Amino acid sequence: MRISLVPVIVKDQQEALHFYTDVMGFVKKVDVEEDGRRRLTLVAPDDPDGPQLVLEPNDNPAFATYQRALFYAGIPMVSFRVKDVRAEHDRLQEAGVAFSIEPGGTQRAHVAMLNDTCGNLVQIYEEPE
Repeated sequence: MRISLVPVIVKDQQEALHFYTDVMGFVKKVDVEEDGRRRLTLVAPDDPDGPQLVLEPNDNPAFATYQRALFYAGIPMVSFRVKDVRAEHDRLQEAGVAFSIEPGGTQRAHVAMLNDTCGNLVQIYEEPE
């Protein structure tokens, strides 16, 4: 068993596509219309056959409620591992990304939290060697 699809609930798929590709650096894998819904997935550029991030619209009331609850509780919708949290923070901040938690950490992990502009908090983390 492997992780294949990881949903991220978003307010607007097109806005999310821009943010997650042009700003975060992911690559579009699937973009098709199925039964009147857009199926939109992304992958890491260095792992095109790896797990896919599914940009799932929050048009379902349960999704919208869940998304808002996580955001207002300060809980990230998703976490991404990076090689260097400080360098990634600086790169994203230069691109205009707002951070709610600046880089910091413990012996276990270095983390930062950002607003994806699509209704979510996203955590980036680095595991110290």
